[in-house]
Amino acid sequence: MQHSHDFSRPSLPSLRMPQAKDGAAIWELVRDCEPLDENSMYCNLIQCDHFADTCVVAELSGEIAGWVSAYVMPNDPETLFVWQVAVSERARGKGLGAVMLQTILNRPVCRDVKRLQTTITSDNDASWALFRKFARLQDARLDIQPYYTQALHFRNRHKTENLVTIRLAERVARAA
Repeated sequence: MQHSHDFSRPSLPSLRMPQAKDGAAIWELVRDCEPLDENSMYCNLIQCDHFADTCVVAELSGEIAGWVSAYVMPNDPETLFVWQVAVSERARGKGLGAVMLQTILNRPVCRDVKRLQTTITSDNDASWALFRKFARLQDARLDIQPYYTQALHFRNRHKTENLVTIRLAERVARAA
């Protein structure tokens, strides 16, 4: 006699490019991921629509459980700037953030990218952990410098954002 067992094994997230219809769900995810800055729902919709090729959504059981918004810098095509990384509580601790970043870097739009940049406040432990881990995976280190400062740029309404740069190892040229 065979027994069927439900081991309640969590499924792996599926990764895809976002679509405009994802904007509201992404906005809700970001809102639930303190200390991330909450953008407007319209901003998230624009990111999904206009920047889909450099953003990624992770779905778990049909719900958005992860989000990375990024873009290739308009004045520097060798730099991918990561705007925001959000992972729902139920999907944390599995390395999803690093996988989402690598997914974007593997896309054709990032073929010329040689460095990844982001900004992180000094007290955002989750972001520091993610980008330190990602740098280790890239066999690189974090270059850190104050960028948008509390006094000059934010009029003391927001903590200083430190510019974090990860120089990517020489990327193997893709076969034609």
